[in-house]
Amino acid sequence: MLAQVLTRVALVVAVALLVSLVVFVGRDRLLSLRTEWRPRLRQSAPAFALLLAVLGLNRIMRQDGYDISQAYGVHMTEVFYSLEGELVLAFRAIATPEVTTFFSISYVYVYAFVLVFPVVAYFALSDTVVLRQLLTAYSLNYVIGLTFYLLVIAYGPRNVMIEGMDATHLYYASPEYIHLTTEVNQNRNVFPSLHTSLSATVAIFAYMTRDQYRAWFPVAVGLATSVIISTMYLGIHWAIDVVAGLILAVVCVALAKRLVGRWSLLALLERVRAAGRSEATSGSGRKQG
Repeated sequence: MLAQVLTRVALVVAVALLVSLVVFVGRDRLLSLRTEWRPRLRQSAPAFALLLAVLGLNRIMRQDGYDISQAYGVHMTEVFYSLEGELVLAFRAIATPEVTTFFSISYVYVYAFVLVFPVVAYFALSDTVVLRQLLTAYSLNYVIGLTFYLLVIAYGPRNVMIEGMDATHLYYASPEYIHLTTEVNQNRNVFPSLHTSLSATVAIFAYMTRDQYRAWFPVAVGLATSVIISTMYLGIHWAIDVVAGLILAVVCVALAKRLVGRWSLLALLERVRAAGRSEATSGSGRKQG
């Protein structure tokens, strides 16, 4: 079942990606990739490598971090419930099978597309700074989010208000998604909402690049908003998780802009190589002398 769900998500995202490349990126930028993709990839490789390493660590710790959470984590479910009560149940007022299907699609398909498309779109820009900032912001979201997941043990509304969430529960509407969500996350990891923080990160970058991709900006904001609302409508996150996710997004974007602007792993490697060549040349000169 997991393979079927993953295949379906991959196909839908691939089709949406192809259409969006034509609509938002345009022919000229896509054609430029034919001759410029190698230097752009070389410049962005450290940021890609960092993100892959973080994703690998994230996967390991989410599966094996239970003991750490139990030893050092703080149980916050009752605190969150006492603070906001049954706020997310307000979505029952708009709950219909069609609305639930819409937000289920947003939570799974739209979220995957929202994360993937900007990577390709910014790779199509001649300047790789924005791409490297985005990848760094993604990495920071996962690192900081994972830290909170280890230290804050909290279950979402669907695990607390079980009867009240029947009409909007993701697994009631689309039970096949349980195979996907349990593969990438644990139900005790809700604070902060990474669906919120990563979607908001994409929306912030869309605002930053609105001169390059003017049409993408309002679409990105709309898609990100639907993903964020879906986390509460489906009973996966508390409103507190969403607020924390929005704050995390702002922090990660700000840090990414400072880090990418101040330090360059590629430039550091070039300096190390240059120093090595200089040392080898001077050593050879001394031997000849």
